[in-house]
Amino acid sequence: MLITVDPAAKASLADQVATQIRYAIARGELASGERLPSARDLAASIDVNMHTVLRAYAALQEDGLIELRRGRGATVIRSGNASFDRLRTLVEELRTQADTLEVPLDDLLTMIKGAR
Repeated sequence: MLITVDPAAKASLADQVATQIRYAIARGELASGERLPSARDLAASIDVNMHTVLRAYAALQEDGLIELRRGRGATVIRSGNASFDRLRTLVEELRTQADTLEVPLDDLLTMIKGAR
């Protein structure tokens, strides 16, 4: 699992870390029962403060995706592979509809970005 952060991004560093781990769980790259790197090790590898990673892990625990145990680290407790597959299906359906309506991909992406 490769995690990168962009200090210039609008999202906080902790949010960026949590989002990337959340996405890795959704894609099935991180399976239920798999241990995440220690906060100290992950922080060192992406050059952020350890407390930044701990905030990301706390957010993931609050979402019910990981379990934190003192001395044992963080463990994935819920795999989101089915959710990611469903999302992929929806995206494929959207792309098919856009093609049917002859909506250019760039326009579709602009619409998606504006829908946030």
